[in-house]
Amino acid sequence: MQPNVLPCPCGKPLTFEQCCQLLLVGKQTAANAEALMRSRFSAYVVEDYAYILATYGPEQRQTLSHADLEQSAVGTKWLRLVVHGASHAGLNAKVEFSAYYQAEQQFFVMHETSDFISENGRWYYTTGLIHKDSGPYMQQRNDLCLCGSGKKYKKCCA
Repeated sequence: MQPNVLPCPCGKPLTFEQCCQLLLVGKQTAANAEALMRSRFSAYVVEDYAYILATYGPEQRQTLSHADLEQSAVGTKWLRLVVHGASHAGLNAKVEFSAYYQAEQQFFVMHETSDFISENGRWYYTTGLIHKDSGPYMQQRNDLCLCGSGKKYKKCCA
């Protein structure tokens, strides 16, 4: 299947083509920090490192490269995103989320509260606080399957 007919990796009930792909190809800009965070997760899923780099804040971009981002993602498969909440205060925002991924046949969760800034009408990721409950993740039988099917793990990929 082509990525544009698949459900959007960001977790919204739309296809990738109707949702985050519009941001990744520059047809739309993120309306808020949560939309940017969701699109960045989708960019990691489809390995669009140019978009990820472009959506870092100006200061952060100075110390990163496309090759750095690509190298840091080798062997990582991003699986599922859960947004816990977002708060905006003028040109600053925070988004708390959990991103589930697989690396070397093991599941992990990254629970982060990310900081964003808005400059000239565009949102940028600046930094994030990784919560202590991040790390290896044990898929439980009654949890939603990380594959994105919407089924319980025991009825899906167990």
